[in-house]
Amino acid sequence: MMDGKTIAFLVAPEGVEEVELTEPWKAVKQAGGTPKLVSTDSGRIQAFNHLDKAGSYAVDATVDEVSASDFDGLVLPGGVANPDFLRMDDRAVGFVRGFFEAGKPVAAICHAPWTLVEADVVRGRTMTSWPSLRTDLGNAGATWVDKEVVVDTHNGNVLVTSRKPDDLKAFSQAAVDAFSA
Repeated sequence: MMDGKTIAFLVAPEGVEEVELTEPWKAVKQAGGTPKLVSTDSGRIQAFNHLDKAGSYAVDATVDEVSASDFDGLVLPGGVANPDFLRMDDRAVGFVRGFFEAGKPVAAICHAPWTLVEADVVRGRTMTSWPSLRTDLGNAGATWVDKEVVVDTHNGNVLVTSRKPDDLKAFSQAAVDAFSA
């Protein structure tokens, strides 16, 4: 389904929720796509299982070395710290915004929409997230709903959002479907 397509997974050097990185990654690979780990720093990133350290993963490229034009889609995994670090980095925010400007599909789960708020790309969209982001998304112009997965096509590109790790199966499938189109 995704032969020849390369998908960026953008994460901060620390704080990504491991399962929100690894499950969509596996889904992209199983669909024939090529996932690439992009971060703000080179080397390795440290994933977490909630507040406990989990695995570390090699970075394929930094946001300084690539742009949205190098990829067919973007996955933003969650974790509380991960999107908070990313939204404070202008390079990461610009990288994310580039996918929306190019009309490419984006998938964000849990707390990841914080980065989308910073990139100013949620206005007019219907989306979901971890419940604590409801007010942030509303203040940024989005309509928040409490659903397992939401696929929004407003403004010419597909945005897939989900609430939490329990939604990963539906999230991963919706993301693969968006990337395969």
